[in-house]
Amino acid sequence: MILPDRNIAPDRALLTISGTLFEKLNEPTTISRLWDDTRETYRKKPIAYSWFLLAVDLLFLMNLVWFDQDGLLRRSNRRPT
Repeated sequence: MILPDRNIAPDRALLTISGTLFEKLNEPTTISRLWDDTRETYRKKPIAYSWFLLAVDLLFLMNLVWFDQDGLLRRSNRRPT
């Protein structure tokens, strides 16, 4: 599920989708905007919203993203200390 295996293609693994999401976070964004961008990226082979949310959850688990006070999703390497 997180990594590709014989049942999950490399482009459909959560780690791959999470990487794609992380690349899209060049600036703070809302979840709905990120979902819209992701749907455009995966237009030919759509992913389910639940799979998208699992990919976002994986980014949180790896401490790569956080929500700021305005509710925007940000990369953790930009988080003020």
